[in-house]
Amino acid sequence: MKKRKFSVSMSAIYLILILWAVTTIYPIIWVIQNSFKAKDKILENSFALPLGDLFTFANYRRAFENLNIFGAYKNSIFISSMVCAIVILLAGLASFALVRYHFKLRDTLYMMVVAGMMFPAFATVIPVLSMETSWGIAGTKSWWLSMLSIILPQVAGNLSFAIIVLSGYIRSLPIELEESAFLEGCGPVQIFFKVIVPLTKPSFATVAIFSFLWSYNDLFSQMFFLRRPETRAITRLLNELTSNEGTDYGLMAATVSLVIVPVMIVYVFLQKYIIKGMTAGAVKG
Repeated sequence: MKKRKFSVSMSAIYLILILWAVTTIYPIIWVIQNSFKAKDKILENSFALPLGDLFTFANYRRAFENLNIFGAYKNSIFISSMVCAIVILLAGLASFALVRYHFKLRDTLYMMVVAGMMFPAFATVIPVLSMETSWGIAGTKSWWLSMLSIILPQVAGNLSFAIIVLSGYIRSLPIELEESAFLEGCGPVQIFFKVIVPLTKPSFATVAIFSFLWSYNDLFSQMFFLRRPETRAITRLLNELTSNEGTDYGLMAATVSLVIVPVMIVYVFLQKYIIKGMTAGAVKG
C-alpha cells in the first residue's frame, strides 16, 4: 500500500477544519456543562467543569416540573415523522414521473420545482396562514387540525429539495432494470416500490433525515401555526422559556440541551447515510 503524503497545503486545510470544528462544537459543550450548574454559579464559573459543589440536577428537575417537555417532544416527533413520511412518498413518486416519463411541460414543471427552493419560508407564511384559516384548520382548538396546519407548509417547504435529490439519483439508475420488471408484468406502481425504492435507499435516507431535522428545528412556522400551549413543539417551548425566563440561564441551558441532544444523536448515527445519499447520484453514471 502506498503511504499517503501530506503536503503543506493539505496540513493547512486540516488545521482550518479542526479549528472550525472546535469553534462549532465547543459552544454546544459549554451549554451542556452549564446545564448542570446552579443559575447563580453560571455567571461566576461559566467555563468551569460541573464538578463537586458546582454539579446539580436542579435545572433538569425544574425543566420537567415547570414545562411540558414530554408533551412538546410528542408534538415534535409526530409533526416531524408525518412530514418525513409524506415528503418521501410524494417526492419519490414525483421524481420517478419527472425522470422516467415524457409528457408536455415536463421540463417546465421541473424548473418550477427548482424555482421553489428560491422562495424563503417567511415570504409565503402569511398567504399560507390566510389560506389555512379560510379552510378552518389554522387557529382552531382541535389538536389534530393544528398539527395538520403545520404539517402541510412544512411538507411543501421540503418537497423541492427532496425532488431534486431523488431525481438526480433515479436518473443515474440503469433503465434496463425497470424494463425487465415491466416485461415481467409489473405496473408503474410496482416498479416504483419494488425496483426504484430498494435501489435509492441512500437518497431516500438523506431526504428523510433532512426533512425530519428541518421540521424538528423549524421555529418560524411554529410561531404562526402552533398558538395553543398543548400544541407547542419543543422549539416553540424553548422560545417561550426564553421570553419568560430570560435571566434563568441554568433552566435555559438545561432546556437547550434537551432540544439539541436528540438531534446530535440522530446525526451521529445517521451521518453516513447523509453523506452517501448526497454523493451517490454524482458518483454513479
